[in-house]
Amino acid sequence: MGDIAVSVASVSKTFRLYHDRNQTLKATLMRGRRARYETFQALDDVSLEVPAGTTFGLIGENGSGKSTLLKCMAKILRPDGGSIVVNGKISALLELGAGFHPELSGKENIYLNGAILGLGSKDIDRKYDQIVEFAGLERFIDTPVKNYSSGMYVRLGFSVAINVDPDVLLVDEVLAVGDEEFQRRCNEKFAELRAQNKTIVVVSHALGLMRTICDELAWFEHGKVRQVGPAGEVIDTYLAEVQPDRQVEADSDGHGARWGSGEIRIESIDLLDHQGQPTTRPHTGEAVTIRIRYHAEEAIERPIFGIAIHNIEGVLVSGPNAREGGLVPEKIMGDGVVDLTLPQLMLLPGTYDLSASIYDYSLVHPYDFRQHAVRFDVVVGTPHETTGGVLALGGEWSARADDGSMRQLPG
Repeated sequence: MGDIAVSVASVSKTFRLYHDRNQTLKATLMRGRRARYETFQALDDVSLEVPAGTTFGLIGENGSGKSTLLKCMAKILRPDGGSIVVNGKISALLELGAGFHPELSGKENIYLNGAILGLGSKDIDRKYDQIVEFAGLERFIDTPVKNYSSGMYVRLGFSVAINVDPDVLLVDEVLAVGDEEFQRRCNEKFAELRAQNKTIVVVSHALGLMRTICDELAWFEHGKVRQVGPAGEVIDTYLAEVQPDRQVEADSDGHGARWGSGEIRIESIDLLDHQGQPTTRPHTGEAVTIRIRYHAEEAIERPIFGIAIHNIEGVLVSGPNAREGGLVPEKIMGDGVVDLTLPQLMLLPGTYDLSASIYDYSLVHPYDFRQHAVRFDVVVGTPHETTGGVLALGGEWSARADDGSMRQLPG
């Protein structure tokens, strides 16, 4: 258990969903029966382990059991069966403004919330300035929190929760509420906590954020764990599964998944070298063309073509679309080709996956999306950069001493 922060073993939790409720003894006698209800299995024999020092995410549709499991971890709810073992001090931010008294000021609520999380008054005194600075509420700290916006609520609550120096931090669906600056601070704080070998368990529907900050994810469906694995891999499989009008044409890892309404179909995706020949081994710095061949069964107005490139770990490298590039056909029908030409492919050597899509002009409705349809390997080219990353920046190095004494040695 030394390297496991949270161990969940065969946990189940059931709730009662009442169709009517007898509020008084008179109502019970008048009805002549007890209130009717049905049971809802929120968690059904759930088992998983959260490695220490990682950021572990829980995703899934509403009602799938994510928040219930988080509350069981925080000991707010007691499981009906199974066990949960948490190693270390735990801090939780599970609901917006949980533990705040609306009539008290922000300052008073810091002391109240800190006490709930196990901090003494001296500990809060020591951390007070840090909490207020992180929340960015210096001007409003003496204002009653009933006058706070939802964003101010979550900033204050989150700031208190992460500054109690927890070993395990539980966060439920609050990160999407903050503004851009607050989200940047959260990401920086997550990185700091991870560097300190802290463990974070987070629930969110913001899949882009989850892909970025999480090491592993668990996908919940109807109270059960559907899949556990690397964040990018689980999110890709989840998106392929939940898309409307999907057509599943994927292998067991979700590679090659496809979905869309089908009025337009992507017939092929080709990566062409500088001579226009198909390739799966382009060089860094080489001119390449990404070609999408399509077939439209009916006239489609203002379709938007796009591509996405992910590295082998599932991290999005780039995802341009033709609308951003100034290409929006007024109407298409039948067969055709759309090219994206790159004068220089600035990817460093490695393995990458290419996806392609066709959306409506609003970029909301997918006509066809082919995920990770082409895998290719970039080989050493020019510029030659070997110190890591995914992109070559190129450029030229130069240096000089102010007194002109610097001499350049051979590289």
